[in-house]
Amino acid sequence: MGSTSRASAAQGVSGVSGASQVSEVSDASGIRLRSHSGKVYRFDPGALCLELLVTGGPGALTRYEVLHTPADLVAWVEQSRLTPTPPALRVTADDVAYARRLRDALTRTAVSRVVGGAGLPELGIAAADTADLDLVNEAAARPPLAPAIGADGTRGWADGTATGAQLLSTVARDAIDLLTGPYAQRIRMCAGDRCYLLYVDTSRPGRRRWCSMEHCGNRHKVRAHRVRQKS
Repeated sequence: MGSTSRASAAQGVSGVSGASQVSEVSDASGIRLRSHSGKVYRFDPGALCLELLVTGGPGALTRYEVLHTPADLVAWVEQSRLTPTPPALRVTADDVAYARRLRDALTRTAVSRVVGGAGLPELGIAAADTADLDLVNEAAARPPLAPAIGADGTRGWADGTATGAQLLSTVARDAIDLLTGPYAQRIRMCAGDRCYLLYVDTSRPGRRRWCSMEHCGNRHKVRAHRVRQKS
């Protein structure tokens, strides 16, 4: 099987809304996405596991699939909130296939949590079942990436080459922490028209409605302003 330890360039990544990820990475939190109109905006889903969901998914989301090669998965890692990126990461084709399965299971699980277990028939996304939870638990049961503290007090990773299996275990454990933790009831879907991006609302008042104020939030404000002008 082919494998890679670095990605030469970040690949486009599509989310639940069909937005594509661009390669620029900013010091600000969030993944930079590009909408159908070409507008670039920053989307912060609030959790590592939810960041994986912008790479494609089940049902209608398969047309946005970008995890085709080991380099694609490494590129996602480099753009995710997993900081710092493991300096040596070996990802195989089998890891990529497993990442897609895990992502799809997480998508169904998170969607079912948000919409009450019904799934999203309009996108062909079925409700989560026990097989999805079994897959998440299976991935989480494997050894995760091992953190380490450097002599200068900074966070890093244990010496040696990290593996794709460790990476996906870390993602699965993050998902379990989210789904069983204090923010489990704050997993939400963007309120924008035909935007299905999922995020966890970590704001103190718990009133976040949009994937990003730069994108759907701004579009809502513009429409509301136009309605007021016409009235």
